[in-house]
Amino acid sequence: MPETLKQLMTSVKSITGSLAFLLGRKGKEMEKHAYGSWKTQLMLAGLGIVIGALVGCLDTIFGKVLLWVSDIRTAHIFYLVPVLPLVGVCIVWAYKKYGGRSGEGMGLILSVSHREDEEVPRRLIPFVMISTWLTHLFGGSAGREGVAVQLGATVSHQVGKRFSVEDGTHIFLLTGMAAGFAGLFRTPLAAIFFAMEVPIVGQLALRAILPMCTAAFTAASVSAFLGLEKFQVPLELQMAVTPVFVGKLIVIGLIFGCVGSLFAFLLGKSKKKLAEILPNPLLRVFLGGIILSILLLFFHQGRYTGLGTNLISASFDGDTIYAYDWLLKILLTVFTLSLGFQGGEVTPLFSIGASLGVILAGFMGLPVMLAAALGYAAVFGSATNTLLAPIFIGAEVFGYEYLPFFAIACLAAHIFCHFPSIYGKQKYGSYRKSLLQLVKGKEKSI
Repeated sequence: MPETLKQLMTSVKSITGSLAFLLGRKGKEMEKHAYGSWKTQLMLAGLGIVIGALVGCLDTIFGKVLLWVSDIRTAHIFYLVPVLPLVGVCIVWAYKKYGGRSGEGMGLILSVSHREDEEVPRRLIPFVMISTWLTHLFGGSAGREGVAVQLGATVSHQVGKRFSVEDGTHIFLLTGMAAGFAGLFRTPLAAIFFAMEVPIVGQLALRAILPMCTAAFTAASVSAFLGLEKFQVPLELQMAVTPVFVGKLIVIGLIFGCVGSLFAFLLGKSKKKLAEILPNPLLRVFLGGIILSILLLFFHQGRYTGLGTNLISASFDGDTIYAYDWLLKILLTVFTLSLGFQGGEVTPLFSIGASLGVILAGFMGLPVMLAAALGYAAVFGSATNTLLAPIFIGAEVFGYEYLPFFAIACLAAHIFCHFPSIYGKQKYGSYRKSLLQLVKGKEKSI
């Protein structure tokens, strides 16, 4: 595996170096324009294809190994989960000793995107991949999208350093983020909007739209060609759109929005509180890991370990979903990530939303699969402070004919829920600031 990673990074250098030489742009300032000159855009579009291909390969390696270690964990759960505390110590020690700033993860990516930092270290790639594999192999409750986005951003950043483009650091980072998300989930439109929305809420980074598009669609195509599986559930429902039905979509969207915000709120508070209680990160991950491993085995013998894809499958296959599944998945995922284990948050958010949707369907008088699908998208949108990304991930996973339903539910979740997102370095545009002031003003007047 290290040989493959090394070859990929070598490919980045050689391919981009050749392109830079052929285009004659290395070390020169590009023509300035709102979107750059047409030659600049053509170059960025071509580089987006190269970045997408490289990131698609990297996502496939990461995703396939992750599924493999998850299968091993499921088969040997009582042997592996008890070792989680020791694995946590190894992960935290390795980051502290050799990881440098790569341990900041998505925070570093967003800081560079905001031009507050300048460098994303190449070592981030092996560190975040291996530490996430270990977290999942030994039972941690975590996701994978944050890893894919970091992989894509790092590769793209290394490519971008070889070209002098106005605002190039920002453009290449967003291009890599879109490629990373698209390559892993194979939802290119959602990936493009995710990369545009996440850095600054309410402000779309349209300047990078062309390279993001070529990178996202290329990454999704490459990972599909290489056999990385895509989660997809055609709903095949016939719904009569009435005022009552629309009202139900708004209400359930509000509930999903509150749950997504709850996840983000607890994650932020838990990280700060645990750091105060146990300032030593090695001691924190070891003692907390002991408690976590006991809880993971105690609650249904590992039902809440890993990504949460078992809960997603149960939600859409008609298998057993307990009324408390979504809550326990929130608490155990928050605890896992707060201790210092590695992984993302989005796939657990998908599972939280889907399992909650199954429970709410009966109360709301909605089809179970529709409610689960709405939760899958809306909880993710609320926790990440994104609007268009969850709408389109709903459409790409469950069918475009249901896009209006996702739009209503996700809009309700987005407007009425205003806690900080899971990304601490995320910033707010003028639109979102005005919305927050409006909501807070109403709260004060009450």
